[in-house]
Parts: sequence; structure tokens; C-alpha cells
Amino acid sequence: MEAQEILKDIVFVLLYGGVIMLSVVAALYLLLRRGNAIAPEVTSPVRLRQWAAAFLVVSAISHLFWLFYAYHPTHTVYIIVCALDMLMLFPTIAGVLMSMLQDRHRIVWPVLVLLIPAFVLMSLCIIRGNDSLFTLATIYVISLYALFMLYMFFAVRSYGRWLRDNYADLEHKEVWLSFLILAVFLLFFVMYSFTSESRVYLAYLLQIDCIILVALLLWRVETLQQLSESSSLEPEPEEDVQKAPAPAIPANIGPLLKKRCEEGQLYLQNDLTLSQLAQIIGTNRYYLSQHFAQQGLTYNAYINGLRVRHFVRLYHEAMAQQRIFTAQQLAFESGFHSYSTFSTTFKQNMGTTVTQWMRNAEK
Repeated sequence: MEAQEILKDIVFVLLYGGVIMLSVVAALYLLLRRGNAIAPEVTSPVRLRQWAAAFLVVSAISHLFWLFYAYHPTHTVYIIVCALDMLMLFPTIAGVLMSMLQDRHRIVWPVLVLLIPAFVLMSLCIIRGNDSLFTLATIYVISLYALFMLYMFFAVRSYGRWLRDNYADLEHKEVWLSFLILAVFLLFFVMYSFTSESRVYLAYLLQIDCIILVALLLWRVETLQQLSESSSLEPEPEEDVQKAPAPAIPANIGPLLKKRCEEGQLYLQNDLTLSQLAQIIGTNRYYLSQHFAQQGLTYNAYINGLRVRHFVRLYHEAMAQQRIFTAQQLAFESGFHSYSTFSTTFKQNMGTTVTQWMRNAEK
């Protein structure tokens, strides 16, 4: 279907206009609203809200560009719109995905630098009227997008390890699922932007994709917890720690952990971080992190292992006293935020499901 013919489809025009309005309203919501409507108990990262709003605004502008092309469907206008799409969408996509990772402040300007060759190729394509240069630019941008997704794959994996090394509770902090979903939808969005054929089913699919993308972004922004200690949790070089005028480092961290964390039941404290625990026992986070690494543990595994053992004690006490209880109740009393996290951790530690273990314990 030609670009001008699709404008005769009233349903599509209404859907298209609705997507533009939805993107603008969602962007204004992210920028102007202070609290979260989806998850009021979560404080979402300001940087992520700003980048998500920027992407939504750019998406709305991109729709207007393609609307202009529909009324002026010339080859030159098509290339210009693709070039503008590339320069606006790619950096904002990168900003959204990288701002989800709070282990460090990741910069976006290298993405703009990498886009310069594509911009040059498209400019030459307009000047010389050489379609082969446009094809080359399209291949370059899609390849660049694929490389960025590969980078993000390893960055998200590294971020997951960083979370487990520094946080006991991972609820509202992990990004694996949302990254994969967003990557799929954004890939379709980018590839369609460089598709010269305007088939009606693709046009409808893109609008549906945009609606789902807006919903996903709002959900992700409002359910991702701001890690207030992110800047202080960067890996510290050992030589810097040695020179820091800090209190004397305890010679044996193990006994201190046993006394203050295990016997003092600090593991029951919600959202206890590595830095907080280090301060409580009188050391710094670098040496405490090194202690767990020498034990072959992550901080998350250490704390949640203690919580599982606490659950086992509570279970046996409840059984001995013949009290009525639920596994969920005992899990929350053991310091877990969610039952799903508890179930996964319990199976990792005990080698069986909670239900099966309780049945065996009753026997």
C-alpha cells in the first residue's frame, strides 16, 4: 500500500494519532509527576524517567515526520526522515537501556559518534542520489544496533553480578526481563523505520508495538528502584582503600559477621546493603566484599542463606508449638520481601521445593 493510500484508512489514522497523543501524555507524566502511580512504594531513578520521556517525545516527533512523508512521498524526503529518525531514536534508545543499569553512570555520547558514518552516507545519498549509499547506511545502523544489544547483554549480566555482590534484596532492582522485552520491541521499531515498503499490516503492527512499548516503559520506570548508593558502590581499587584514613580494618571479618550479623540477626533487616553491613561491623565494603569472594559467595547468597536457615528454625518452632502458620508468613518473618524470591532461594539452598521439604519434615 502506498504511503498516501494508507491515510484513507480512517481506523489507521485514528490509531496513528492516538499513538502520538499517548506518547506525549506519557512523556509529560514521567517528567511532571513526582510519585509513582503503578508502584507508589518505589522511588524510580530520575535519569531513567528523563531518558524514557525523551524517547517518547522523539517517538511522537518521528510519527509526525512519517506523516509528513505520507503527504510528500518523495525519495529525498524518505531519506531525510530516515536520517532524522536515526539521529533521534538511536541515542534515546541507548539512554533508556543504559540508565536502567545503576552500577555506574554510563555515557551516551559514544553512540552519537558511532552514528556519524551513517549520517555522512545518508547526506551523500541525498546529494548524489545514490541508493546504494542508503542501503549501506541502513546496514551500518542495523549492525550498530545489533552490536549495542550485544554490549547491553554483557552489561546487564555484569549488573546482575554487581547487584548480588551489594544487595540482599533484589526486588524492583533486576532488569533482565524488561531488557529482553524492550530489546525485541525496539528492534522491530528500528527495522521498520528503515523498511522502504509500506504494507498495511506492518503499519498496524508498528502502532500496536508503540502502544505496548509505551506501557512497558511506564511499567519499567515506575517499578525500578532508585539505588541511592549506586555512586558509592563502585569497585574500590585496593591501593585506594589502603591509603584511605579509615578506622583500623578488623583482622578477622568472619567472627564479626557471626557475632553482629548472624547472632544479632541483622539479616532480618529489609534492604540491608553490603555498605551498611560493613559499617555496622566496623570495616569497609571492599574488604567485606573480598571476604565473601574468598568464601565463594555473593553478599546476596550469604544473607539469603541466613534467612533460609531462620525460616527452618521458625518452621520447627511452630510445629513444636502446634501453631497455625503459612510458609509465606514464615518467609516474611525471615526477612524476605517476596514469596517468589524466597521459593527460589530456598530451592537453591535446600535442593528441594518448600512444599516438598515441609512434607518431608512433617514425616
